Amino acid sequence: MKKYYIETMGCQLNENDSEKIAGITEKAGFEQTNNPADADLVIFNTCCVRENAEERLFGKLGELKKQREEKGTIIAIGGCMMQEPHILDKIKQSYNYTDIVFGTHTLHKFEEDLKKAIEERKKIRDVIDIDGEVIEGLPIKRNDKYRASVTIMYGCNNFCSYCIVPYVRGRERSREPKKILEEVSILAKEGYKEITLLGQNVNSYNGGENYKFANLLNDVCKIEGIERIRFVSPHPKDFTDDVIEAIANNEKVARVIHLPLQSGSSNILKVMNRKYTKEQYLELVEKMRKRIPNVVFSTDIIVGFPGETKEDFEDTLDVVRKVNFEQVYMFIYSRRVGTVADRMENQIPEEIKHQRFDKLKELYDSRVSENNEKYVGTTQKLLVEGFSKNDKNVLTGRTDTNKVVNFEGTEDLIGKIINIKITEEHKWYLTGKI
Repeated sequence: MKKYYIETMGCQLNENDSEKIAGITEKAGFEQTNNPADADLVIFNTCCVRENAEERLFGKLGELKKQREEKGTIIAIGGCMMQEPHILDKIKQSYNYTDIVFGTHTLHKFEEDLKKAIEERKKIRDVIDIDGEVIEGLPIKRNDKYRASVTIMYGCNNFCSYCIVPYVRGRERSREPKKILEEVSILAKEGYKEITLLGQNVNSYNGGENYKFANLLNDVCKIEGIERIRFVSPHPKDFTDDVIEAIANNEKVARVIHLPLQSGSSNILKVMNRKYTKEQYLELVEKMRKRIPNVVFSTDIIVGFPGETKEDFEDTLDVVRKVNFEQVYMFIYSRRVGTVADRMENQIPEEIKHQRFDKLKELYDSRVSENNEKYVGTTQKLLVEGFSKNDKNVLTGRTDTNKVVNFEGTEDLIGKIINIKITEEHKWYLTGKI
């Protein structure tokens, strides 16, 4: 049997797409390998949010050239980056030995493209610029036995000035509620315990006939067997009261809310086209804290956006202090061709970007242990994921708020949700006992 290797770059949506690509590829008669040198087919599923993703892809393609010449390895590239004209031009000029290029709207045709590449020895370029259809029923190979991601919508209508996503994934298209609930029901029957609902902006989900994200959240909670529900990513401007009520009224919904901030400065938020202010963001956090017991927050922050002053950055640090985020995903601003921010003249020097990044990281790191201390002595629900990578005698899992917990236990607990008493904190993980 022919072997394939797949490498995923980017977000959870890309990871979910890769599970579909893997399902399609295995349906076509390939089996997976974790070593690209052993592969007859190498697939890259790309992301275009960060500039270093381009450098990483082109480096990998360069490494594969010799393997393709000697072994005839088929090289396929898909994902967001393939929707960018300047990337397609570079592949055509410098990496023309690539066999298959497919975009975000033609993933469902990958088996057909692969067949043509093998049988007709053609170079396939299958990228379209229009918004793709919502395609149902694609094969999927899940990477986890107990946790699964379910995409509820595609595309984005927000056009944040730093973001290329609306240009490469198109406008918002929501899946039918019936199809989503069917998929989750099947996962429940297969033994999955935790579901993550995915979308570029999940709380603008529109299932038709006034069926919104809150309705979907309530209906997913009714499915027996699913014990924990997460969702990413919501947009603060669309976080409506009915969604807050759905979280408050359903214990299955995890008590960690990922609420992307991007900047704590109202001035920068306006230039970013985020459509909320620092004050509105903090008011939303307080509203959720009053209505949802034990809620905590994670966030995304961009450092060094064009025009960001020292005062703007201090506003960001101020929000981090006030919200006391459980987790902060920090990014140094990266220029993306085709975005409004890329054309701005007041770009921040790299040295200042890195200084600010380090200062933000220092603030966050200084609070991790303090945040963890509140868990010690409490009982937490834990989805047991497997044995620790560092100690095969220790099991590991995650709490409702996404904290990693290590504890002693037996193999039969894997895949179950159990109660754990937290005994110690170790900064990046907790220790507990059954």
